[in-house]
Amino acid sequence: MMVVVIDAGHGGKDPGALGKTSKEKDIALSIALKTGSYIEKNLKNVRVIYTRKSDRFIPLHERARIANDNHADFFISIHCNANNSSKVYGTETYVMGLHKSQENLEVAKLENASILKEDDYLQHYEGFNPNSAEAYIIFSLYQNAYLDESLNLAAKVQRQFKERVGLRDRGVYQAGFWVLYKTTMPGILVETGYLSNTKDEKFLKTKSGQTYLASAIYRAFKEYKEELDRNQQAAASVPIVQSETISNKNIFFRVQIASSPKKVNTSRRFKGLSDMFNYKHLGEFKYCTGKFSSFNEANALKNTLRRGKYKDAFVVAFQDGKRISLEKAKSLVKKP
Repeated sequence: MMVVVIDAGHGGKDPGALGKTSKEKDIALSIALKTGSYIEKNLKNVRVIYTRKSDRFIPLHERARIANDNHADFFISIHCNANNSSKVYGTETYVMGLHKSQENLEVAKLENASILKEDDYLQHYEGFNPNSAEAYIIFSLYQNAYLDESLNLAAKVQRQFKERVGLRDRGVYQAGFWVLYKTTMPGILVETGYLSNTKDEKFLKTKSGQTYLASAIYRAFKEYKEELDRNQQAAASVPIVQSETISNKNIFFRVQIASSPKKVNTSRRFKGLSDMFNYKHLGEFKYCTGKFSSFNEANALKNTLRRGKYKDAFVVAFQDGKRISLEKAKSLVKKP
């Protein structure tokens, strides 16, 4: 059973972005509930969890906790945008990362500003000030173990918005959103349009517009899940044959497929793969599969996995349970 968390941005005392006659919190909630409803009705093996289902204020750290405690497989946060210029319009989808433009930073600052509405925010955010550009340096050290999957769904959402709804596609970007930073699964933050733009606001306010947007997000998620299921079935069919004889130098090779700053549930995260192994290296948790005395055997598995879901898979070597360089391992294996 896959678990997806649908997060309606803002709520309660936090209205989010303001249009001339609308509030982000209301539109985001409507789209979130419709998106979840589509998933619940049409994808039988998916459990939907909402961070809020009414006009309530939910702190950002609590939203992340809901997703983490429920071992979610994906996190989708739904928002509306705003800009000082009323001429800016269209949709954007973000994944966790360091912003590459001032415009992307401003979007992150706008959404992270919810932190300041929490009475005890100093206790939960490690001194992070959402209004300080310098504070976002923390995200330059962040390595997103779920970047490929997040980008995959983000691109699908934007394509649905453009091709099926006819909205302007402003692209997929990375930026430092705290709610994505603290979740331990792939995640996206969808900006469904600009309330500061008259045309966008008019569309976002209507029930039909909200239905179109929710349907687009649902279709993108459905496509993503079907693709994921195919990849997992392909991975499950890959025979992971272990070498019978390990070198007397106790050197072996594995295929590393992912890394994460936090430990993840391997049975959920890597469905379809057996013999999973994790170790900590340079402050990150690394996840591997397979165990071979021969580099060529490990390399063959790596090539097979790269043809499926794990495009960045590579071979790593160990001696006496400790990681060593491939060059050293190869040279030691060759020695009599």
